[in-house]
Amino acid sequence: MTTEGYIAALERRHQELDRKIQIEMQNRQVDDLMISALKRKKLEVKDELSKLQSAAQ
Repeated sequence: MTTEGYIAALERRHQELDRKIQIEMQNRQVDDLMISALKRKKLEVKDELSKLQSAAQ
């Protein structure tokens, strides 16, 4: 996979995690641990994206 392809995959994963967080927050029985875990993963993906994008420039 090329760097551009990997960046695109990470961007999709970031958006997917954001959607999951929004769905969980709208749930009547909010699971704070689940939301925290999703936010952590989203931040990890964002950090990886930032590293790759700055290296690609």
